[in-house]
Amino acid sequence: MGIFLLLFIIFFSFLGPLVYHVDPFAIDLSNDLAPISKSHPLGTDDFGRDILARLMYGGRVSLSIGFIVIIISASVGTLIGTFSGYYGGFSDTIMMRIVDVFLSFPGILLALTLISFLGNSIANLILALSMMGWVSYARLARGISLKTKEENFIFAEKALGAPNFYIVFKHILPFVIPTIIIQASLGISAIIIAETGLSFLGLGVPITYPSWGNMIDTGRNLILTNPLILLYPSFLLIITVVGFNYLGEGLRQLIVNKESNLEI
Repeated sequence: MGIFLLLFIIFFSFLGPLVYHVDPFAIDLSNDLAPISKSHPLGTDDFGRDILARLMYGGRVSLSIGFIVIIISASVGTLIGTFSGYYGGFSDTIMMRIVDVFLSFPGILLALTLISFLGNSIANLILALSMMGWVSYARLARGISLKTKEENFIFAEKALGAPNFYIVFKHILPFVIPTIIIQASLGISAIIIAETGLSFLGLGVPITYPSWGNMIDTGRNLILTNPLILLYPSFLLIITVVGFNYLGEGLRQLIVNKESNLEI
């Protein structure tokens, strides 16, 4: 179910514009808030811009930001946590105290603060969301690394003179990555919600770019006169979040069952 929902969103956002050739930026004030018609299947907004085209472009923006942020935060957090747990000692203590400092701030508040200082742009939004997300992956990877480094085959590799980097990348990371993938598939929905929320507040994707958050903000002002403008992006956001949550839960069950079979 998760794969089906996500394939629908991906095809809609990335392949839809190849079929539906309408400029999402085109303003036509003489045709504002137009109803559903053949030329505008979902109508237009208060600036006369085609809603369907903007939904497609907005999905592309939201999904791209979500994937980029999750790749950056998961990669950085995994490497930091894995090496920190493997080496231990003073460096591990310092790194975990840094992680605790980041975790002491509400993630959305940290992102709001960073964007307020850096300015409103897509690059700054990606940076702020990445700074918000890497700590959870670092702590998770550290826990798995601490457990794995005590296995007998790790001691055997050390006795044979294998360098630490080889041990980490060859033997520790393969145990860390499956759990990180599950966490990432569940976490990307939170990233997309955070991006939408920040865009809704005017601190995410610049208003000049279509995004689901910007469209929800626009629809909020028109909820009494034209509620569909608010419902369309909200519905797509719900489908996306549910799809990623189903996918993450499915991957978790798959890996748990695989580990159970290996133990048997």
